[in-house]
Amino acid sequence: MGEVLALQPEDLAILDLECPTIVGHTCKVVRLAPGPVDVAALRQRVASRIGEVPILTRRLGGSATARRWVVDESFDIDRHIGPADVTGPLEDDSLAALVADLFAQHLPRDRPLWRMDVAPLVDGGVIVVWRLHHALADGTTALRWAKALMWDEVAGPAAPAPTPSTPVVSDMSHDEARRRWQLAGFLAREFSEGGRSPFDGNVGTRREIGFATMRISELHGAAHRAGGATVNDALLSIVTGAVRRWVEAQHGRLPDIRVRVPVSLHHEADQAGNRDSFFSLNLPLHETDPVTRLREIHAATQRRKLHGDAEREDLLLRELTHVRSLSRFVTRLQASPRQFALCVSNVPGPRGPVSVHGVPVLSLSGLAEIGQRHALRVAAVSLGDQMSLGFCADPSIVPRVRLMAAAAATEAMDLISAS
Repeated sequence: MGEVLALQPEDLAILDLECPTIVGHTCKVVRLAPGPVDVAALRQRVASRIGEVPILTRRLGGSATARRWVVDESFDIDRHIGPADVTGPLEDDSLAALVADLFAQHLPRDRPLWRMDVAPLVDGGVIVVWRLHHALADGTTALRWAKALMWDEVAGPAAPAPTPSTPVVSDMSHDEARRRWQLAGFLAREFSEGGRSPFDGNVGTRREIGFATMRISELHGAAHRAGGATVNDALLSIVTGAVRRWVEAQHGRLPDIRVRVPVSLHHEADQAGNRDSFFSLNLPLHETDPVTRLREIHAATQRRKLHGDAEREDLLLRELTHVRSLSRFVTRLQASPRQFALCVSNVPGPRGPVSVHGVPVLSLSGLAEIGQRHALRVAAVSLGDQMSLGFCADPSIVPRVRLMAAAAATEAMDLISAS
């Protein structure tokens, strides 16, 4: 328990993104049915299980050049789980405002980088807003920890750990000409510029959020009927349609924009907090027909998967850590709003119902932080047959993001009907 743990390169890179206007954490919003779950019950549950996730009792330590996770000798569960600062039970509008306000607050760095705020709802249930610094965990790890810390042990089976696609490194070494051709294709796909981003601006400290929910089984059926596409393809098509509606209302017409799609590289045995990569592709904002749009996106994602672009990206960035000047250049290039306008992630959650102290979890939503010159972020999380999309934005650059979330729900219904 007293062992000092070094931050991994991925953790350090994420930690370094935090600044006065970027908070650096992710968020899970857990909605519980009416029942005997309150702050005291949640504290008791997490305290009894936190030994399964000991990193959550560690704080940042070490020096500026050698940061470490060190044991927080004064760790107190009461400082990490407490009541939200509300005057009474919340309705949906006031709930969204509370989550946005909490999300915009930095986590204190003199203690472990997580916090759960509990608030009552008008229907008698409660909401748990769990902020967790991304330097500790990515979305896949966060949901694994949610199972360890909160869900009842009699819960349904969890989603299987994602299996990375087969790395392409060995294939690249067979033939020099083929290797160069593959690398050129990857660079053309990943580093081509998109159109002007409508989310490019100097990000401030305020956040506005919106949520949309849809049925995975319906999306799966629609995607399958549209030529063997996936639920992830459907998600990207829905987000494209929602962004198109918002762009037309705010800016008129704009060229297609690029999206960054995180890809989990976790495997069943690893204990890494962050282990993912990404690929990028164009979102066809010009296409109004939902089925045609879905087919275009499916073709693009298939090319990325076929060529193992996410694995190539991971390998490239790891190799570049040995060449600092080139690594910094590529990092700056990748952060350009011309390289991607927004990031859309999808993390599979529990495949069946879950509960806390016997109280059913009615919904599970997620939020991810925006970045400099990237004022919109979309994060999807599933629970059983329900997928929730969380839209996070700086309202000074992306106003009325709740309307974009509502448009996503409409786009999902349009896709299901049209297919």
